[in-house]
Amino acid sequence: MFHSPAGGKDSTKAFSAFVNQMHQQGILKTDDLITRFFRICTELCVDLCYRALSEAAHTPTLTRAKCFHTLDAFVRLIALLVKHSGDAANAVTKINLLNKVLGIVAGVLLQDHEVRHTEFQQLPYHRIFSMLLHELNAPENILEAINFQVMTAFCNALHVLRPSKAPGFVYSWLELISHRIFIARMLAMLPQQKGWPMYAQLLIDLFKFLAPFLRNAELPKHTALLYKGCLRVLLVLLHDFPEFLCDYHYGFCDVMPPNCIQMRNLILSAFPRNMRLPDPFTPNLKVDMLADITQPPRILTNFAAMIQPASFKKDLDSYIKTRSPVTFLSELRGHLQVSQEPGQRYNIPLMNALVLYVGSQAIAYIHSKGSTPSMSTITHSSHMDIFQNLVVDLDTEGRYLFLNAIANQLRYPNSHTHYFSCTLLYLFAEANTEAMQEQITRVLLERLIVNRPHPWGLLITFIELIRNHNFKFWNHEFVHCAPEIEKLFESVARSCMQQKGSSGQTIPLEGEAHE
Repeated sequence: MFHSPAGGKDSTKAFSAFVNQMHQQGILKTDDLITRFFRICTELCVDLCYRALSEAAHTPTLTRAKCFHTLDAFVRLIALLVKHSGDAANAVTKINLLNKVLGIVAGVLLQDHEVRHTEFQQLPYHRIFSMLLHELNAPENILEAINFQVMTAFCNALHVLRPSKAPGFVYSWLELISHRIFIARMLAMLPQQKGWPMYAQLLIDLFKFLAPFLRNAELPKHTALLYKGCLRVLLVLLHDFPEFLCDYHYGFCDVMPPNCIQMRNLILSAFPRNMRLPDPFTPNLKVDMLADITQPPRILTNFAAMIQPASFKKDLDSYIKTRSPVTFLSELRGHLQVSQEPGQRYNIPLMNALVLYVGSQAIAYIHSKGSTPSMSTITHSSHMDIFQNLVVDLDTEGRYLFLNAIANQLRYPNSHTHYFSCTLLYLFAEANTEAMQEQITRVLLERLIVNRPHPWGLLITFIELIRNHNFKFWNHEFVHCAPEIEKLFESVARSCMQQKGSSGQTIPLEGEAHE
């Protein structure tokens, strides 16, 4: 019926005849019968695809056409049933049916994935989801009225099928969440940014899946392909929806391994489209005089809630206000350290939350005194006591994670970038060993020697460190410890000292290292 010339775009005639037959057969009589009908239809469509894919006689193009012939008809039936179920004003019936169908398809996929393992085929499921997404986002009044609920249903289904649950579906899954219709609806067309938290959750699902693979320096071909796809999605978001990356940067960075430098730089380089970034290479750039530097950034992750247990949060708040209990600083490392296993010693989400929470409290305190963050106003406070204690008391692994948590706040001009830039420079100036200064330099430098883009706050911090004679940067032994290291520093310095780039441009380094 769907493929007959009389079917037409809406297939209303064929659809009415088919639904009448379904009623006569009693298929739509009860909830259980409807569920059974859609499950059997999905299984039949999937089975047909497996048979077609196993026939070696056909070319891939013919095989796909044969599969799509059946799948597209099934999708049209689902779309028409959703559109015409209940009366026009009753969205609940339509959405309940859609949720039921998506749940059934997801259930069949997960069972198929579990049974077939490496023989699992993504094609039928990808086609069902992508064509259904296309059908239910057509420019029709009846669909526009329920678009938010439709997109929520798709997000829920994709979250159920996240890569950690169905790794064999991951390439199709990434293609679906980066589909132009899906991104546009979720991030641009749904009112009041209602789609942003749901889309952020899907990206977090992706980053969490990739994290264990990305901890290895060498990526196998299949993982490298997925990683490259992930970078491309982030580039699209950086170009078209930078405010989205700005608002959710904390949640994204929280689930990335420390060595994912380029991916993290892409997120941290985002800045609001209505902002014009000052050129970081401008001689004598007065960062504290910039109009935007006193404005707090919008962070849509509740990082304060991540400071657990509640007793630790209570002691932290008490110490910030009154510097008591006096044992707080000496016990701080114990709260952050969770094991003796190298590479997994620390609770990284707690470290990240602690750094941003203490920093934002420090900014509020400085502003309450009528000042702005600077090398003189950030000192002699309970906030700086906490940071100085961490940089001294933590071992090399813990200090690296702590400094990374600070560097994750070096973004576009805002009060957080300003405060954490001053903090990093102050910790460098006050460090009591060269090893600490070397580690601070390492955290900044490794973010600069990967491919562009580089965050604006990172650039202004590093330029200040090597330009300002008070830091005596060039006198340190680690700068001259080996000829290749010395050449690297000189290359970065030349870029910082001489180049005049346009707004938002970054340091191009000789022999750029790739992540």
